Parts: sequence; structure tokens; C-alpha cells
Amino acid sequence: MAYTPKIGTLGYILSPDKKEVLMIHRNAREDDDHLGKYNGLGGKMESDEDIACCMTREIYEESGLECTQLQLRGTLNWTGFGPKKEFWLGFIFLITQFKGTSHTSNNEGDLEWIKLNKLNDLPMWEGDRLFLPLVFDNNPLPFHGYMSYDNDKLLDWKYTRI
Repeated sequence: MAYTPKIGTLGYILSPDKKEVLMIHRNAREDDDHLGKYNGLGGKMESDEDIACCMTREIYEESGLECTQLQLRGTLNWTGFGPKKEFWLGFIFLITQFKGTSHTSNNEGDLEWIKLNKLNDLPMWEGDRLFLPLVFDNNPLPFHGYMSYDNDKLLDWKYTRI
């Protein structure tokens, strides 16, 4: 059987001093599968774009920021994710340079600059706590991970770096 996940991006924007990251607090829509959680910015890839264009478009749409330097930090395969038990293939980016001033909110929630050392204090998906250290570490190799969920319960996590 062919595997046909949704393809998307997830980006983490570092502040110019590299001490904070822009996160979205998903608190705007009651029907949001991520309601109440903090997350990076991103979304689904469109058929007429490559993955880097998808990331830069999503960052601009959600924050008003123009990416001028981004780095692919890894890929993640999520299975059984969320209330709809969806399958996703995500490309995880670190945005280290940008132009503009961020919006304070969008239609999904409030945008907040969070100190890197306070990320674990936020309500977020259980699996995010496992892969976020790989996004921000100094290892130049991208990670390639697999996360199995049953709705909101993390069942399995593994990754490689090669």
C-alpha cells in the first residue's frame, strides 16, 4: 500500500541574539486540533512550490517576517497524529535571519518570543519535547525521525542522523 502523508513544514525563528524563538500559542479557534498548545510556524505544502518556498511562504503568512536564511534541521514522519489520526511528513527548519517585524497574532493564535531555556515549560505536543533539542543543537547533520501517535498519545519515537 502506498504511503500518502500530508506534506508540510514547521519552522522555528530565532531572535537576532539567538536566545529566543518565535512560537505560536494556538488559542484562537475552538475547533483547532492544537488548541492550547505552543508550536512552531508552518503548514501544508502547495502543489506548485518546493519545500523551502513552502516554509518561507508559511512564515510570511503567519508572522509577516521574510526569511533571509533558513536551514533544514530535519524531517519527521508522524503517524496516527491528533484527533483525526493523520499521517504527516514534515520538514523542520531553523530560521536564523529574517527581515521585518513579527505580527503579534494571526488567525490561529498569539505569536510570542519565548526564551529557548523556557520551551519545556510550555504546553506542547509530547513529541515536540523530544525533537526540539535536535532543532537547536550544534550538530550540523539533519535528523530524520519517526513519531507514532494514537490521537494525542505518543507511542514511539526514533531518529537517525547520517
